Amino acid sequence: MFVFNKDIQLEDLGDGVSRKVLAHNDNMMSVEVHFEKGAVGAMHSHPHEQLTYVLSGAFEFTIGEEKHIVKAGDTMYKQPDIEHGCVCVEAGVLIDTFTPMRKDFV
Repeated sequence: MFVFNKDIQLEDLGDGVSRKVLAHNDNMMSVEVHFEKGAVGAMHSHPHEQLTYVLSGAFEFTIGEEKHIVKAGDTMYKQPDIEHGCVCVEAGVLIDTFTPMRKDFV
């Protein structure tokens, strides 16, 4: 029922990106993703619906054919199977919510 951030170890994914898998069940998952300036979230797609909330920093996001700079407080929706990725332009943290949960993250 409760997940305390201080109890979750930050997983280094390499190249300036790290993450914490937060609360999850079979139907949904929340993930905190940390980016250093210049780090890249490579273009990819997956069968999950995804919401991304920018907790801090600034990112150039591409979703499908659209590209925008997003900053703290902005939110993005990614439909299943749409290509998306980002470049971090100011070090920051994203909160990703997936449905269903990403089994490949645990």
